[in-house]
Amino acid sequence: MAIFEHMGVFAVTPGTAVMWLISLTLIYLAISKKYEPLLLLPIGFGILIANLPLTELMVPGEGLIWRFYHYGIEWEVIPPLIFLGLGALTDFGPLLSQPRLIFLGAAAQAGVYVTFFAATSFGFTLEEAATIGIIGGADGPTTIFLAAKLAPHLLGACAVAAYSYMALVPIIQPPIMRLLTTENERRIRMKKGRKIGAREKLFFPIAATVVIILLVPASAPLIAMFMLGNLFRESKVVDRLTDAAQNSLMNIVTIFLGISVGATMTAENFLRNDVLFIFFLGLVAFIIGTATGVILAKLMNLFTSNKINPLIGGAGVSAVPMAARVVQRMGVEADKKNNLLMFAMGPNIAGVIGTVIAAGIFLTLLK
Repeated sequence: MAIFEHMGVFAVTPGTAVMWLISLTLIYLAISKKYEPLLLLPIGFGILIANLPLTELMVPGEGLIWRFYHYGIEWEVIPPLIFLGLGALTDFGPLLSQPRLIFLGAAAQAGVYVTFFAATSFGFTLEEAATIGIIGGADGPTTIFLAAKLAPHLLGACAVAAYSYMALVPIIQPPIMRLLTTENERRIRMKKGRKIGAREKLFFPIAATVVIILLVPASAPLIAMFMLGNLFRESKVVDRLTDAAQNSLMNIVTIFLGISVGATMTAENFLRNDVLFIFFLGLVAFIIGTATGVILAKLMNLFTSNKINPLIGGAGVSAVPMAARVVQRMGVEADKKNNLLMFAMGPNIAGVIGTVIAAGIFLTLLK
């Protein structure tokens, strides 16, 4: 009879069964609908194995997945490595050619701060509210980085919310952007900015690292790796390192990130009323961020003859490059010859930096 005591089938609870259903739903969305498959697939599988009874995969000090989580996320290794890869993939040219677009990325962070104050008013602690608010940036690694430091018990829920809204950008953003813009505004053709030279692109990651980290030192782990990856790219002398950061290293850490985050979502941690509220507040943050970016672009047009297509303000959230692609698609719908993709990448990249700075500010004030 002793063997039956060690069989997980007799330890299944209604809660674990619900988590299996959630796991299979994420796996389905990743495979069938292609919603952020690189992360939702390992996250979904991580949820599944973490909720199989008696596996001890997340037992502190012993479990295999616990080691991935502890050394990769709690020790702040995996999110910065993700940013190293993102930096190697990023072209700052669109932002440098029109520096005014950085304000659109900054405006989109309004959703982060508004939701932070809203969450505190609903009874969440300051640390929990900051973790929930950062979902509005639609930046998964930054959300995970902040949650691991301020509210580890919310890490799984906040990470899934952030990546879910990133995947749903093509569904969530267009109605908001149509509501806030006219047909004529969506047809605005923007003028090309100045040409950016190789030296300027090379100098930017170094200067940005110094300035941002001096102003917000807590942002250093993410900003330093982001700019180092970009320096690899723009130096043109370390092709092997650039390729590794963009591909093999990025793929490896993405696997460990997804499965570790998913494994934190046990029935005890996830099946709570406040978790459902987190998803709602995260959606509110994302909507506000999209709206404020569009509204600021419209306000800027009141003071310049070089008009900005307000649609690109919606790309100020950090969902790179999905938000920029949504802008491109909506621009083409209004005018088939209107190419907005490169313009939208400016606020999109600025949004990444803005979300990291927001996380750094929260860490400085609350940790």
